[in-house]
Amino acid sequence: MKKIALKIDVDTYRGTRVGVPRLVETLQRHQAGATFFFSLGKDHTGRAIKRVFRPGFLGKVSRTSVLEHYGIKTLLYGTLLPAPDIGKKCADILRSVREAGFETGIHCYDHIRWQDYVVDKDEAWTRHELDLAVARYSEIFGDAPHAHAAAGWQMNRHGLRYMQHLGFAYSSDTRGTHPFIPTCNAEIIAVPQLPTTLPTLDELMNQEGMTLDKLAEHLLQLTATESATGHVYTLHAELEGQKWMPIFEQLLAGWQAQGYELVAMQDYLASLDAASLPRCEVKMQELAGRVGTLATQVE
Repeated sequence: MKKIALKIDVDTYRGTRVGVPRLVETLQRHQAGATFFFSLGKDHTGRAIKRVFRPGFLGKVSRTSVLEHYGIKTLLYGTLLPAPDIGKKCADILRSVREAGFETGIHCYDHIRWQDYVVDKDEAWTRHELDLAVARYSEIFGDAPHAHAAAGWQMNRHGLRYMQHLGFAYSSDTRGTHPFIPTCNAEIIAVPQLPTTLPTLDELMNQEGMTLDKLAEHLLQLTATESATGHVYTLHAELEGQKWMPIFEQLLAGWQAQGYELVAMQDYLASLDAASLPRCEVKMQELAGRVGTLATQVE
């Protein structure tokens, strides 16, 4: 299937304000579809400072230039600077994305809180965080969300189960190789998972010997051979929407030259036979180029 679904994670206030409009313009110019998953509460990026104590984190920072991509103000939000409320300050930008014809969904309410804590939290905490995101999304767009993409691919079984209660059409919380119906501790979760199947640019940059000028070529080599179920590529408003926009444009042109249709996640889902999706377990596992563990599809 020659489809690549473009999944855009929007983590920060700056990414929303600067990266999102640039991505909308670029995607329209290339006649490409995409889905934007928004962080909807306060930007507490500065509180991620405690991650420097995690093994391997400083090495990642040195290779992906966090300061260059996020800016000093973003790295101080929630600590030395007040945390801007993305959903309140950027509601017009968020609505403009859907008005431009792009699908929208929930990334999280508080990116740092979800990414750093959800794995070990209980059902009440998890539902509360999701309810905050759903309420803010509904306030901004005037209707309920139908899709979720977990911040940092961090998830627990309570969150997976709650997707059913919320009536989501699909979720994209995992890393994997093909769409599936998730199971957790042998429990079937009747919400299709559309996992990210391709490495992200920052993950590739963490590989020894990788340079910026090689990123697009490397990814295009991975998609040169057609996949039976297509691909999901995750990009970030803070990276591809700003400094790495030229690399993203190389990818868009390259994928279209390879014959791929670049689509939103809902269109990718519609092209699948949902009734025949395999059941796969979701487990937290390590992934090359990332610090810590991620929710991962296990056959």
